[in-house]
Amino acid sequence: MHITPGFPDLLRLIDERSAAFRVAVAAAPSLDVQVPTCPEWTLFDLVQHLGEGRRAWAATIAAGPDATSKSAPQGDPSVPRERDALLVWLAASTQELLDALREAGPDRGCWTWWGKSQSPQTCGAVARHQLHEIAVHTYDAQLTVGAPQPLPDEVALDGVEEFLTTICTTTVAWPHEPAGVDYHATEGRSWRNWLSDDGARLDRLPEPGAGPTADKAPDTADASARGTADELVLGFYGRIPFDSLKLDGDGRIFDQLVAWDPEQQPAPLPPATATPVRPGAGEPAGSLPTP
Repeated sequence: MHITPGFPDLLRLIDERSAAFRVAVAAAPSLDVQVPTCPEWTLFDLVQHLGEGRRAWAATIAAGPDATSKSAPQGDPSVPRERDALLVWLAASTQELLDALREAGPDRGCWTWWGKSQSPQTCGAVARHQLHEIAVHTYDAQLTVGAPQPLPDEVALDGVEEFLTTICTTTVAWPHEPAGVDYHATEGRSWRNWLSDDGARLDRLPEPGAGPTADKAPDTADASARGTADELVLGFYGRIPFDSLKLDGDGRIFDQLVAWDPEQQPAPLPPATATPVRPGAGEPAGSLPTP
């Protein structure tokens, strides 16, 4: 059964993934080691990115629903270089984000860059996307210290849907032949991305054995990708090769998705939208870096 994590669960998981990130940083031999999945960054750069980004989103949430852009981080702009002080600073960054989200609540409006996707422009949707950016960067940090771990199941399963909903849906017309692209998590959840003149939209597909319509299979998709939820998320964000997933159908559609930039359409979208296999997709500025 598809269940989107509730707001308290999102906050709990943000806290847990952030703690796991700090554990990886504490275990590193040096803050100057290169991050394999972000080769232009050292581990210090990754920590700085994560901390400053959470502070900026905390400020954006605090600015309220009338904000027209992302806010700058508040407070002292300096980032400590000494490891213990850096970890304290990083924990405080997470706390700023959590405090801002708790004060605002899930239903309050918030500026976001995904205005034309199926994700709402609310603090709840911001919390959801923050969880998954932090989770992927936690994987980056763990990989850097030689101890990568799969994303927790509840994070990975929601991460597939959040990525597809926020980054792979748009009202900008698809410039190619209409198509349906399926994404199957081996844990039993599936989604279809519909591409047409109306844009790109996402539907959940029935789960095996889920109700009286379960024996009636949906129409066959034009292309599909299958893997564990963890593999799908890491493939979406370019942390593993997308073609390491099980790909079926018309592979040209995935190539078209990679090449499609809705910004160049008559009604532009923020970058990194509707491109499920573009490495580093996430947000237009200060996003997950392209490997």
